[in-house]
Amino acid sequence: MPRSYTKLKSIEEEIARMRADGKTNREVAEHFGLETEQVKELLKRRNRRKRKLEAGIMPRRRGRPAEGLVQPEKEKDYEIKRLKMENTLLRDFLRHAGRR
Repeated sequence: MPRSYTKLKSIEEEIARMRADGKTNREVAEHFGLETEQVKELLKRRNRRKRKLEAGIMPRRRGRPAEGLVQPEKEKDYEIKRLKMENTLLRDFLRHAGRR
């Protein structure tokens, strides 16, 4: 039996609204005839996109980048900030563990 395809982009907002109203992933999945994993991953991707937009990072096109494109400054700043935070966390962990 062939698998039916559902264009999730078209129902993404409705899924997010149902989750905000207190429905579980299972209830949402049953309502649309999807797997719970599909709903979970859809929401994860949506939240990631939303966080990047709030940080001022425009989503990149998928696939191989065009030649000659440089990384936007805001994305570089975001990456540097993330790496500094990660570095601080690791340093604090090593100090707490007595390794330094």
